[in-house]
This record gives sequence, C-alpha cells and structure tokens, in this order.
Amino acid sequence: MKTVSKILAASVLTLAVSLTGNLALAQDHPDAQAQHQKYVKHEEWKKGAKIKDEDWSRGEQVDWHAHHLRQPPAGYDYRMVDGNYVLAKPDGTIFSVTIAR
Repeated sequence: MKTVSKILAASVLTLAVSLTGNLALAQDHPDAQAQHQKYVKHEEWKKGAKIKDEDWSRGEQVDWHAHHLRQPPAGYDYRMVDGNYVLAKPDGTIFSVTIAR
C-alpha cells in the first residue's frame, strides 16, 4: 500500500509540474505585442507635429509601466502604432516617438 501511495503521489506531482509549466509558457509578456507589429518609419512623426487622427485612432493604448517606458507628462498618452510607441496629447500633438523593440 505504501508503494502505491508513493507512485500515486509521484504521478500527481509530475502532472502538476507539467500543467503549471504549460500555463507559464502560455502567458504573454507585455512587450510581446510590440514584437508582433511590423515597424514602419514615419518621417512626419516629430516632436510638436500632429499625428493623423486615423493613425492615432488605430493605435492601441499602451501601459507605459508594463512596457518599461517613461511616465508620460500630464495630458499625454502612449499608443502603439506601426511598431512605434507614440507619446501624444489627445489632439494629436506628438511629444516623442520610440521604436518598440
């Protein structure tokens, strides 16, 4: 009976390690999204310029802390657009553009 208990315990432990290992692999890192977007260079995106509303609107909001970015100034937000982190005001005024790596 003791041997059966040890075998059963070892099987359960192996299954638990296997399942948690697979779950850990399934979790996505916050920067993974940036790696999936193809980088496009936009010469017109410079500090003080305005990003087009259609570009800003299609960009996804970015959690600056999770993506290891500087805290945005008050009134500014980060968006991921074409493989770039664009920091701008809601009216489209650009503060900075950083290539997502």
